Amino acid sequence: MGLLKNIEWADNTKNIIVYKIDMKNDYVSKGSVLTVRDSQVAIFAHKGKMADVFEPGYYKLDTESIPVLTKLMSWKYGFENPFRSDIYFVNTKQFTNCKWGTANPIIIRDADYGAVRVRGYGTYAFRVKDAFVFMQELSGTNSSFRTEDITSYIKSIVVSAISDAIGESGIPILDMAGNLTELGEKVRSAMQPSFEKLGMELTNFVFENFSLPRELEEALDKNTSLGMMRGNMDVYTRMAQADALKEAAKNPGMAGATMGAGLGFGMGSMFGDMMRRDQGGAAEPEKSATCPTCGARVSAGAKFCPECGKPLGSVCPKCGKPVKEGAKFCPECGQPLQATCSKCGKPVKAGAKFCPECGQKL
Repeated sequence: MGLLKNIEWADNTKNIIVYKIDMKNDYVSKGSVLTVRDSQVAIFAHKGKMADVFEPGYYKLDTESIPVLTKLMSWKYGFENPFRSDIYFVNTKQFTNCKWGTANPIIIRDADYGAVRVRGYGTYAFRVKDAFVFMQELSGTNSSFRTEDITSYIKSIVVSAISDAIGESGIPILDMAGNLTELGEKVRSAMQPSFEKLGMELTNFVFENFSLPRELEEALDKNTSLGMMRGNMDVYTRMAQADALKEAAKNPGMAGATMGAGLGFGMGSMFGDMMRRDQGGAAEPEKSATCPTCGARVSAGAKFCPECGKPLGSVCPKCGKPVKEGAKFCPECGQPLQATCSKCGKPVKAGAKFCPECGQKL
């Protein structure tokens, strides 16, 4: 018979949640001590029934330190030496970087695209919050319990939690990539009650990515491409015409030559319009003017009226030299630039038949 002097568990693993001390050939004596390290909880059990729970610390095992076990074993006169009991150590540290993923697509309802099938994957972290409840609900009297033993159960509740969280959030499918942190927190909150019933706590839940069906992704890419083209349709049209012109020029036949000529004409006109737009807008029609004397239409830039021969604009009617606006005589030949009365010399309006001063016929 072996007597346990110091009962402890030096955890050097990354995935063991519950570890059972092998008591096959050992007994607990009155002089035994129990060492529970940080992030551990020790539980004594008798015939499969959970008894005393020990938080991190150093304990001397006697009647006072194991009252529940004393009662279960019906010790009438206190600690009986030696005795045998099931001893479990429960790891309460966080187990991080646990993977999750949707084995099958989740159907969610989107305001823009209706029912959409999505897949997701990411990581989560959890820890044992209440070791007593955890042992009763999950581990039981198993000799060990690992993270792998609970991941399948967690994945089963992830699907329903994700569907509820996305539906309540109201986030559109296209905006999910920018709201993964918020979605992860909503899913964690939705799953927390299920974990608490098992004596656990879901400390973190992370969405790494959402994936849409291939057909929807292709439709979104096409819609994006069309949106870009709608904003630059004239540019794409010119590019298409240029490509067509290159292909037509490669054809040596008559049809190719005719097509090339037609396209060339169209391209010339198009590039001409482009040049005019770049230089200040579309081409404007040729401007015209009227003769101030007879009212006949004359071409822009003409110096004399083709109907009455009167000078147009600021030019001398005799020598045709340009003169300043308002000048009374030509600086080149001295010709009077304003109509004057031949009798009194007063200026008269163009087209007047009588002088307003002396009444002389003009």
